[in-house]
Amino acid sequence: MPDLRSLSDGIYGDELDRRIGAAADAIRTRLTPHGDLAVPRFVAVLGSGLGGVVELLDPDPRIVIPYGEIPGVPVVEVAGHAGQLVAGRVAGTPAIVLSGRAHAYEGYSHREATLLLRAVLDLGADTVLLTNAAGGLNPAFDAGDVMLITDHINLSGENPLLGPNIDRLGPRFPPMTDAYDPALRDAALEAAGRTGVELRQGVYVMLSGPAYETRAEMRMLRQLGADAVGMSTAHEAIVARHAGRRLLAFSLITNTATGEEEEGANHEEVIEMGRVGAARLVTVLGDLLPRLA
Repeated sequence: MPDLRSLSDGIYGDELDRRIGAAADAIRTRLTPHGDLAVPRFVAVLGSGLGGVVELLDPDPRIVIPYGEIPGVPVVEVAGHAGQLVAGRVAGTPAIVLSGRAHAYEGYSHREATLLLRAVLDLGADTVLLTNAAGGLNPAFDAGDVMLITDHINLSGENPLLGPNIDRLGPRFPPMTDAYDPALRDAALEAAGRTGVELRQGVYVMLSGPAYETRAEMRMLRQLGADAVGMSTAHEAIVARHAGRRLLAFSLITNTATGEEEEGANHEEVIEMGRVGAARLVTVLGDLLPRLA
């Protein structure tokens, strides 16, 4: 009799655990010759146009591992995502930057799309920083703003914890209240104050993509209490909290999504306005990350 819990990609339970372990072992093997880089304290996942965050790592050493050289990890093909793991130190503290992410709209399940993050958590990272490019649903937001995520709504239609639970990674039913660590959010606001960067705050909603939202969908999302909309992040937040890690996240507001635009968003606009917000976010993180180290 077929297993009624089977998921279409076949990657769940013991097989998922095996793939996470294989990816973690491959990364560990590459980083072990560089001492404590194999035991990172925190991991950052970079969204569209945020490759500049890599420059916050100390100049030497920086170990670059293309995703294609890590077993079981999807290769990133979306413009604006480098598709490489960069290991180094921030103010002397070992860290890993995942420069680019795989998205569910490329044909990956949430389990596949978060496999690399879970592998890095397996190395010991205890703090997770997530970033994304998003449309601004809040009419007070402008393109180029940076939003500190206070909570999220997952409307993607999927969840990375579907299937048998992997008990060594976390509990069957992880709580998601206050998923975005209040103390880390306070620290981010203090860093913004010190650097003179205005941080918006709000709720992020994840849709599956890749189509951008209709005007009716934008109205619905605002009524649900969302301030920004994108196609990533919530599944990574779930994985981080399942593992009991501290979580902090930011959205770069790359376009307005209020339903009042004459034309909809396009990916080129997202990348271009992402650069504006990225400079502001890098300024904040340049002050914040050494204090987290």
